[in-house]
Amino acid sequence: MPPLFDLVEWLDTPFADDWQGVLFANEVIDALPTPRFAIEAGEVHEEHVAIEEGQRRRVLRPADAFLANAVRHIERKLGRSLPDGYRSEVLPQLPYWIQAVGGLLEAGAMLFVDYGYPRAEYYLAQRREGTLVCHYRHRAHDDPFHLPGLQDLTAFVDFTALAEAGIHAGFDLAGYCSQASFLIGNGLAERLQEIGFVADEAERYRRHQEVKALTLPGEMGERFQVMGFQRGAELRPAFAQGDRRRAL
Repeated sequence: MPPLFDLVEWLDTPFADDWQGVLFANEVIDALPTPRFAIEAGEVHEEHVAIEEGQRRRVLRPADAFLANAVRHIERKLGRSLPDGYRSEVLPQLPYWIQAVGGLLEAGAMLFVDYGYPRAEYYLAQRREGTLVCHYRHRAHDDPFHLPGLQDLTAFVDFTALAEAGIHAGFDLAGYCSQASFLIGNGLAERLQEIGFVADEAERYRRHQEVKALTLPGEMGERFQVMGFQRGAELRPAFAQGDRRRAL
């Protein structure tokens, strides 16, 4: 059996021709460059970073039409205007990104795992500072200017926007559920039984702790969501447990 890396072909760009298979993206959407916007005097502004006297600070500038239209689309779908002072994130380039990476998928599925909310939860009134989160050495905080280049900056995913992007790219929405529901609905119980036969007690304990981290509500089980799309394939049975498409 050749080493795993000998079986892998690394691509610098998406496929240039029609292809068949599965596109699996784990915590990819949250890593895409995401504009921050703010509502001031009823108008959409974009948050920028300025350097004054050697110090970084956030400044607002009028948003271009691309970003402003994306925010107005959110308001139309919510059925209400976002109030002055409201700040959040939106990914207007998401439909183009989905088309670029999956548009030539002739038959197969796209599966996305990430943390986020449906649109109605993403833009709640009480979430008026958005979802920007900073991570350094496995600790979360809210200062994006702390150790620039060494920490991870991320925003949560609007899964309603992801569903729209996938459908507009010509895919059928196969399902949407929590990570816990997805794992339970796809054979986790059988895996747990297999773990029970592991002879080494320490290894058995370690694997059970990993399962808990992936499934418990206070860990990753509910915070992480799974969304699937299909084209010329049938992925819906994978979401038979706890499908939440109605929440979108």
